[in-house]
Amino acid sequence: MKRAVVVFSGGQDSTTCLIQALKQYDEVHCVTFDYGQRHRAEIDVAQQLSVSLGARAHKVLDVTLLNELAVSSLTRDNIPVPTWDPASSGLPSTFVPGRNILFLTLAAIYAYQVEAEAVITGVCETDFSGYPDCRDEFVKALNQAVSLGMARDIRFETPLMWLNKAETWALADYWQQLKLVREQTLTCYNGIQGDGCGECAACHLRANGLQEYQHNATAVMQAMKTKTGLV
Repeated sequence: MKRAVVVFSGGQDSTTCLIQALKQYDEVHCVTFDYGQRHRAEIDVAQQLSVSLGARAHKVLDVTLLNELAVSSLTRDNIPVPTWDPASSGLPSTFVPGRNILFLTLAAIYAYQVEAEAVITGVCETDFSGYPDCRDEFVKALNQAVSLGMARDIRFETPLMWLNKAETWALADYWQQLKLVREQTLTCYNGIQGDGCGECAACHLRANGLQEYQHNATAVMQAMKTKTGLV
């Protein structure tokens, strides 16, 4: 039996990964992390989606220790969430240092226990807001370390790594779940489900990607298929 664990936040990217994993694996487990994030509604959204989409199990792990250590606008109410600014440079205040190091390591431990062969995460180097822990180089390096440390080959899969947001929308549409991803996921840094606040960086990337896909669906769908190997 092929099993996978999806690192699941209830946002556009991880939901698209879950939708695909349910088609490609016999059994899919979701793991969501409570790190004292600014908008805890994402945990509720993740729980609802994991049930409605048909995941085998959904575990919410308490990692609020991260909140004590990692200073970010996603962990501190007194740090405002920045609006989209194309001229900005450097790491945005929404970066949570160490988050993906912790999440992927814990997800791999969970995968070990449920005998899953893969940990799936929706990180992406194309539209990654400059986060260093979303890079392909980082994921591969951590994957090697984790596999060595557990003496088991647990594979980290990053199906969105080389897709832009338009192509991620195309992937959801390929699996006939674009409407669900648009209406029921929570990507917004200000905690608004669906199309979000329209002002933060996450909403900007999401909306621009959807607009591009809607205006050029055939070409974007073909580009997505070429990158992913889907037919």
